Amino acid sequence: MFVYRYLNTFGNYLMLMWRALAIPDRMRMFWKQYVKEMSSLGVDSIGIVLLISFFIGAVICIQIKLNIQSPWMPRWISGYTTREIMLLEFSSSIMCLILAGKVGSNIASELGTMRVTQQIDALDIMGVNSANYLIAPKILGLMTLMPALVIFADVMGFVGAYATAYIGHIITPEDLTQGLQHSFNPWFIWMSIIKSMAFAFIIASVSSFCGYTVEGGSVEVGKASTSAVVSSSVLILFTDVFMTQLLS
Repeated sequence: MFVYRYLNTFGNYLMLMWRALAIPDRMRMFWKQYVKEMSSLGVDSIGIVLLISFFIGAVICIQIKLNIQSPWMPRWISGYTTREIMLLEFSSSIMCLILAGKVGSNIASELGTMRVTQQIDALDIMGVNSANYLIAPKILGLMTLMPALVIFADVMGFVGAYATAYIGHIITPEDLTQGLQHSFNPWFIWMSIIKSMAFAFIIASVSSFCGYTVEGGSVEVGKASTSAVVSSSVLILFTDVFMTQLLS
């Protein structure tokens, strides 16, 4: 019974994505929604991404310097470790887990409210592919801006690390710079972007499914929002393991 329920849910998810990712009937309306979703899901998330990335970069640098680095290690090891953590995990995986809470709950509550107030039913009655009109712009909009959010997160994390050097005097700027430049592999940036785009699809599509399929009243909308965040986070973690092994 447990397996049947989840297989049924997965099948409904695939059918909804088939409807959502169809070619739009009216491209002008689609592009208008696409730009709107890029603004609401991507641009409005820049602030929290910059803030969290700054402090995470600073904390990583401080922790490595004070608790791990020893006289037996090169002085640039703190900068090197900070760069690797920011590029390989934080700017893609951890940041997307944070966005799953902000963006995912927003998408699920928006679509869930439209479902319980019968706005989606009204679109279907008018002959509009409601799944395509409401979900596709969200998925493509978030995936479009996710690479920019990754770059912003990386840069702001390094700014936070330099703040510990210039303000906190935890490490010298020269040692930090040498560590950030040591054995740099440009593929790590591309790997981070590829992973984040996959995570963006998971966040937008799973949250849309949870909100679009709400049944009941306003209480169910809250449950759908919680389910969207939890499901997206778990799938991001599973996908992260798979993609890290695949891309490394």
